[in-house]
Amino acid sequence: MLKPEEKITRHRDLNWLSFNERVLQEAQNSATPLYERLKFLAIFSMNLDEYFRVRVSQLRQMKRVEKSIRKKLALKPSKTVKQILKEVREQQNKFGEIYREQIIPELETAGIYLVHREDYNDQQEEFARRYFKKIRKCIKTEMFDTAGGKDYFLKNNALYFVVSFKDKSEFGVVNIPTDECERFIKFSTETPEHKITFLDDIVKVNIPELFPQKEIEGIYEVKLSRDAELYIDDEIDGLLAEKIYESLKQRTDGQPTRLLYDAGMPEEDQKIVRKTLKLGKIDMMPGGRYHNFSDFFSFPDPSNNPALHYEDLPPVKHSVLENAENYFAAIAKKDQSVHFPYMSFEYVERFIHQAANDPLVKEIKISIYRIADESVVTSALLSALENGKNVTIFIEAKARFDERNNIDWGRKFEEAGAKVIYSYPKIKVHSKILLVSREENNELKDYAYIGTGNFNSKTSKIYCDHAVFTAHEKITSELSRVFLVLEGELIIPRAKHLLISPFSTRKTFTDMINREITNARMGKKAGIKAKMNSLEDKEIIDLLYDASEAGVKVRLLVRGFTCLVPGVKNLSENIYMTSIVDRFLEHGRIYLFENNGNEELYFGSADWMTRNLDRRIEVIAPVYDEDIAREFKDILEIQFNDNVKARIQDLEEKNNFVQPQPGEKRIRSQYEIYNYLKEKHAL
Repeated sequence: MLKPEEKITRHRDLNWLSFNERVLQEAQNSATPLYERLKFLAIFSMNLDEYFRVRVSQLRQMKRVEKSIRKKLALKPSKTVKQILKEVREQQNKFGEIYREQIIPELETAGIYLVHREDYNDQQEEFARRYFKKIRKCIKTEMFDTAGGKDYFLKNNALYFVVSFKDKSEFGVVNIPTDECERFIKFSTETPEHKITFLDDIVKVNIPELFPQKEIEGIYEVKLSRDAELYIDDEIDGLLAEKIYESLKQRTDGQPTRLLYDAGMPEEDQKIVRKTLKLGKIDMMPGGRYHNFSDFFSFPDPSNNPALHYEDLPPVKHSVLENAENYFAAIAKKDQSVHFPYMSFEYVERFIHQAANDPLVKEIKISIYRIADESVVTSALLSALENGKNVTIFIEAKARFDERNNIDWGRKFEEAGAKVIYSYPKIKVHSKILLVSREENNELKDYAYIGTGNFNSKTSKIYCDHAVFTAHEKITSELSRVFLVLEGELIIPRAKHLLISPFSTRKTFTDMINREITNARMGKKAGIKAKMNSLEDKEIIDLLYDASEAGVKVRLLVRGFTCLVPGVKNLSENIYMTSIVDRFLEHGRIYLFENNGNEELYFGSADWMTRNLDRRIEVIAPVYDEDIAREFKDILEIQFNDNVKARIQDLEEKNNFVQPQPGEKRIRSQYEIYNYLKEKHAL
């Protein structure tokens, strides 16, 4: 067995960039419809914004911790940030090439022209002036004194123009009001060509009239990212977390982590802006003329050309739930599984709606991580309260970037009479669970829903998730104990079937991996197959290395980052890992252990990350129904056999695509799963 110091791992923040590179690969792929490639550029941009707000911010805060503590914990934040910035610059250069050399020409081939300010003709210039007058009330200007001594504030991820003057004692700042106006404006035209311009360029045309007394030398777009300090405790523990907390508690506005600026800005102006905003050199990130490419999610398609988009995939109709008038009867008879986005989230909504209106239902308990805006789920829960049901709703108040919406809904539910419980300090509730108590034959019978995804109809259309409705008494009784923990009526939930973090998940996974190691050494059947979002926990990684050394075949599918390095001789040569990035976001977690031929299958909300095992309330459930177990295993195998959208994860991190062998069928797993479920649930 290898010594701990011999078990190499990757830095999670560096490997995350490899994941975002896979997103960029999809934007570059000419086989992907044009407007979907634009969306992948938007996803890349959005991912990077959050990455700087959370991950890079945390690394920067680590630099403020005493050097002796950093050394003890083997932290090298400055070195890591430099590596990150180098890789990000390379990716952004590639991003710009894809946009300029592929996307723009292909849009023009489709008859859609993105017209930039310098290409405006007289009619377009006049249009821009008229449009600007309509939005003038949304435009704000400010003068920044370059002498120093004053603090100036730019909003997080908002767009601005920096206006440089011949007189360098000050510069102008103009907001680009994308929060109040559409980012993309269609020019009125009598030609068959569709011409669109950025709101940015319409503002830019009119900037001289905003500074009539000034001699303008240049106009450059900038965007400032600020840290999301609220989330730091979620990632690190112990003394380091306390030190960082102490350094942050007096602050109300996030510290700047990156100023993205037009690379055309002269060095003199870069220096003036940097010093005026009190930024370090490391905070400066050159970019293109336009920022916030996440706005391309809403880029208009005036051509209405279906060839520019993915073809529609009508939801698969569930063979039982589609026509079931009484979900309780259907679930009591047999567990029912649903898979999103291949199936409609309406099955979950109908279940909650039936529970809300069924006179035999006495109580509903639900844990909500991210609440959608006004939805069928929220309406059904309010209806349940109107109908006199006892409703307990656990709301995660620390769901990243959704805190305000979650808390607002919590208040609405409280006002309607629900028992609302918010998350506890230093622990998140990440489980996706629902429990309904119904009176049957003069006693209460529980029905449960356990899933890998949120109770959110919007994300269910793009996130690949799995869920099971069950009335299995041992599962529902243990789930009821989870809710008692959330309600503060129980400290530790006893459970022999469910894996419940932070109580039993780590120990159970550890025991199951060790069992596979023992079986392999005894010549018995041994194997581990798992899919998850991210793999980071060092203890689990070390165990997987031990399993590989013992001869256990480990097959992993990890969508996001991984700290485990697969395929290394004498370390992880029996571990093979791929990652799938495609039309939908892989979000499900499935764990399968060979157990000498007596396979054990689990699914749920937890990744193999320290936070999911030790600092969150998570529920991982066994799959006892044989039909559903076969379904989960089939889905897993389809994904393991993907040779169209799967990338090999190895030491080199090149994100090479899995290539089909000569004569081998091409398997694009998300479409194969759709067809598999369609055939299995044929009505």
